[in-house]
Amino acid sequence: MPPAKRAKKATRSKPAAAASEKRILLVDDDAEIIESMRTVLEAKGYTVMIARDGNQGVALAEKELPDLVVLDMMMPKRSGFLVLERLRRSQQTPLRIIMVTANEGSRHRAYAEMLGVDDYIRKPFAMDRLLESVSRLLA
Repeated sequence: MPPAKRAKKATRSKPAAAASEKRILLVDDDAEIIESMRTVLEAKGYTVMIARDGNQGVALAEKELPDLVVLDMMMPKRSGFLVLERLRRSQQTPLRIIMVTANEGSRHRAYAEMLGVDDYIRKPFAMDRLLESVSRLLA
């Protein structure tokens, strides 16, 4: 391939490469929501890891140190609040965390914000809303 074409090809792939360097951990027990989020995030070039409950979420977050965690509030074994509390205590550099929930209560949102969540998204949500938050937090 001529050098000019090689250079052009390399330039085109840079935006996807920049996103693919970012790793996102999805922690949710709802398989449909996980698959929807994973499909959209991988299409944007992010590397996605999945945990199906709070305990798996803590273990993966502490082992892999993702760039961002998308965390459901209501899960088996360990709630999103307990995961959030643990990650805020155990990490020297705080992980970026988006909490997603179907819960309508304003007390829950206030508590999540007090614990230091970076964004709070109510289910159901448009995937564009998630992508906007992910993009902003990983910028």
